[in-house]
Amino acid sequence: MIEIERKFLVVSDRWPSGSKKIEMRQGYLADQNGLVCRVRQKNDDYYLSIKARIDTISSYDYEYIIPAADAVTMLDNICTATPISKTRHEVEHKGLVWEIDEFHALNKGLIVAEIELPHADYTLELPEWVGSEVSSDSRYRNSSLYRSPWSTWPENAGS
Repeated sequence: MIEIERKFLVVSDRWPSGSKKIEMRQGYLADQNGLVCRVRQKNDDYYLSIKARIDTISSYDYEYIIPAADAVTMLDNICTATPISKTRHEVEHKGLVWEIDEFHALNKGLIVAEIELPHADYTLELPEWVGSEVSSDSRYRNSSLYRSPWSTWPENAGS
């Protein structure tokens, strides 16, 4: 399946209350030339995902449910770095569901909103709590944050 997704920084916590919350942990098994294989925990469910980048906002995206014991072994023993941890808030705005990722641990302080679009030319109305678009800044990809956490970026030193 092809996923078309744009990513933005969140500039306030004024998104609608009552959003669905998902506690997530994810690590990477492979990351090479725009192709990633990750293992992810979403609350009590576990997934193996393969993503292959097509362009800045599009990628092939496949996700499969896997047994909890297998996922925990991968996250705790096979992934080469500390898994990303975050709380995902799902918020509806103008008929689309925004995924607001509030990062923890080494990425604490970073809040990013992602929106999956029906097509690349979709005209998007941004909510008031959305700021700069970072879709083309590869540092904000989860696989990049896994390798190079937000807290280690020179501009965030001491934050």
